[in-house]
Amino acid sequence: MGAIFSAIGGAINAIISAIASILMTIVSVIVTIIVTIIDIILDIICCNFCLPARRSSRRTGTHRYNFGGGGRAAAAY
Repeated sequence: MGAIFSAIGGAINAIISAIASILMTIVSVIVTIIVTIIDIILDIICCNFCLPARRSSRRTGTHRYNFGGGGRAAAAY
């Protein structure tokens, strides 16, 4: 008789453990998404306010690869 109750208790324990594992996975995914969104927002804020000189230098339109050109600038790279 004790073996039957032990088996039932083990099955209930397994079911509760599986449900808890699923809930922990869901919470972990939600927290990871929230942290990623906050990290992206902070990166955007930092790029806009902390490093404005780097950002403005990219607006000049000069870049290393001269795709449509010819001449010395294309030959140098």
